[in-house]
Amino acid sequence: MTIKSTSRRTMLRGASAAAAATTMGSLILPLSAQAAARFTISDTDFMLDGQRLQIRCGEMHFARVPREYWQHRLKAIKAMGLNTVCAYLFWNYHEWREGRYDWQGQRDAAEFCKLAQQEGLWVILRPGPYACAEWEMGGLPWWLLKKPGDAFLRTRDANFVQPARRYMKEVGRILGPQQITHGGPILMVQVENEYGFFGEDLDYMRDMKSMLQDAGFDVPLFQCNPTNAVVKSHIDGLFNVVNFGSDPQTGFKALDQVQKGPRMCGEYYSGWFDTWGAPHRRGSANGAVADIQIMLKANGSFSLYMAHGGTSFGLWGGCDRPFRPDTSSYDYDAPISEAGWTGEKFQAYRDGIKPFLPAGETLPPPPPKNPVIAIKPFAFKESCTVAAALPAKTLSVASPQPIEQYDISRGLVSYRVTLPAGPAGKLEAAKVRDLAWVSIDGKQIGTMDTRYRRFSVDLPARSKPATLEILLYTIARVNFGVEIHDRKGLHGPVLLNGQPLENWDIRAIDFDADAVLPPLTWKTGRAQGAAFWRGGFDVTQSGDTFLDLSGWGQGIVWVNGRCLGRYWSIGPTQTMYLPGPWMKQGHNEVVVLDLTGPRSARIEGLTMPILDKLRPELDLARPPSKVKPALDGVKPAHEGEFAQGSAVQDVKFAQPLKGRQFCLESLDAFDGKQYAAVAELSLLGVDGKTLNQSNWTIVYASSEEATKEDGGALNAINGQASDFWHTAYSGKAATAPSSKHPHRLIIDLGAEATIAGLRYTPRQGPEGITGRIKHYRAYVGDHLVKEN
Repeated sequence: MTIKSTSRRTMLRGASAAAAATTMGSLILPLSAQAAARFTISDTDFMLDGQRLQIRCGEMHFARVPREYWQHRLKAIKAMGLNTVCAYLFWNYHEWREGRYDWQGQRDAAEFCKLAQQEGLWVILRPGPYACAEWEMGGLPWWLLKKPGDAFLRTRDANFVQPARRYMKEVGRILGPQQITHGGPILMVQVENEYGFFGEDLDYMRDMKSMLQDAGFDVPLFQCNPTNAVVKSHIDGLFNVVNFGSDPQTGFKALDQVQKGPRMCGEYYSGWFDTWGAPHRRGSANGAVADIQIMLKANGSFSLYMAHGGTSFGLWGGCDRPFRPDTSSYDYDAPISEAGWTGEKFQAYRDGIKPFLPAGETLPPPPPKNPVIAIKPFAFKESCTVAAALPAKTLSVASPQPIEQYDISRGLVSYRVTLPAGPAGKLEAAKVRDLAWVSIDGKQIGTMDTRYRRFSVDLPARSKPATLEILLYTIARVNFGVEIHDRKGLHGPVLLNGQPLENWDIRAIDFDADAVLPPLTWKTGRAQGAAFWRGGFDVTQSGDTFLDLSGWGQGIVWVNGRCLGRYWSIGPTQTMYLPGPWMKQGHNEVVVLDLTGPRSARIEGLTMPILDKLRPELDLARPPSKVKPALDGVKPAHEGEFAQGSAVQDVKFAQPLKGRQFCLESLDAFDGKQYAAVAELSLLGVDGKTLNQSNWTIVYASSEEATKEDGGALNAINGQASDFWHTAYSGKAATAPSSKHPHRLIIDLGAEATIAGLRYTPRQGPEGITGRIKHYRAYVGDHLVKEN
């Protein structure tokens, strides 16, 4: 397979003599030569100007790094031994409101490419339209959700394709000139992103490919997929790369099945992202370096995901499925830290890559660490309640619909309705996205929480009519799987004792693209409940710092009007990264939105981040689980033995069964130990395809590791094979009776379904790791759990 970039050779004019040369790897090319540079893909190699190019790439998202630090981070990437930087574009970052494009300042993608070229780095561009990347809605703009339906995104439906085509044309206008065929650094451009996980419509991928070609992209186009999806998503004329976090041999073997060409890992996972309420994730440097060297020895190329993670500043952080919001810190345990530090992990990668550098290529030293300062504790003495900050404008509706229907993008939404006098009862909504605090006449009576599909609250008796308020907070839209159709707000009908409750008044603070603060009237003193708080600090010399929010509850932080991101005292992240360039000499204003009220209305700036401190006791109150398995007398739908190893395995039942709940029971493990683990568990319909998991919840897990790593049961149904459910192996939970076989994982599907089999993805990694299930049973029924 040979792919050549067709060229309109453009000469760069007006360049000064000082700018007339740019280092690319070990070559120094005059700009005129760069414009004519040719990048091709042969049967065995990537070729640059007729010479073999082994791509050593690292991912960095310019949206997650202060523009003032782009060059610093690019220098670190170069110093680690990489010759290419990979960059996502996020559609919603550039077109938050339909038809309004923004490529200025922090969003200046062309400037980022120019800086990469200046630092001697090639660029691999990933423009979407879908990205994932733990970014709000996977990069898709929220306004697409104004259209009806839960199955049109990432399909050939005109409601998706037409706006995506307009956007791609705009991307071509901005970044087409940055291709190598036009004198720029962009070598390759990705089509869509990991579509093989999501769908099977190959004509959709052909449409996405032609969309980029029509936008003027004339360099080689490629697609990436996890190892198990490479074969099913292959189309002719589109180069394939494979994504994995271990086992390069199996990944490269999947590529060999579909094409004759150089092998490349499009995403090699150097760490993993964090979600609120789960331990900080880490990745092994030794294991990663060993895998990188295996790839390089095999004439393979790679891209580290992430080389530098950075921070999901503002409200851009995404949400893992089914609903696990990501932290604002996107440190990722990457070799270049959130603040751009290069430490032991960086050095291990650099040392591991050095022996494979081409003859004559040397690595520059890493850039010096940017200044870091401490800030003395400062108090917040002024506040403004959310109630006072809500706009006067009210929208009156019979029954609440998703906020997208009201042209509200995200933020805080107040729903008010008059309750008639009456006995105690239950208030129940069809859906609540994401968190809500429920009060009657100003007194809080409960919360609703989409993490646990808790959409109801018990109401007290009322001797007279009362005002019910539901204050809703949108955290983030899901960025992965079919759940990206994630419409926010209070979804009706809302029922009171089973009867519709109507005639609601709605007011909203829409934070929009960059979390603009509403007009606030400050009062001295401590506010009660949800409120904005104002304080500040003075500096004579700026530097990076980490604001300690561990004394607060949950909310958002702004410094000098710029939104740093979200915080949540449940952890694992307890600090917020504040880059030095975003401070100013003299006084710096800090505004904090806290939805639950701070325990201490003070903040200080630390010189080290706190990335791994869990405080589950500070979470929203959650009724204790009284559920236990009810499998006595239930005949297994299937029982058998899984194959040894890491391969995905499909199991078909003797006959399809109907039921609302499913239980996987692990009887023993291949290593003979007491643990069970599942990377992914899917269910198969009669057509052999996996069932929609949008409404699934874990109703019971016999054991979970929650201390030394995130082994939560939700990992088994989140679509990410790189993480996993693992039974407890540390602390008291590891010695409890429930820590031994049999282990049970019970899923509620949200509605009755016909189940014809299961798809089991074992824990990934080398042979000998714990938790790979050997003998098992599967159960299907409507009542596989019962109250204690």
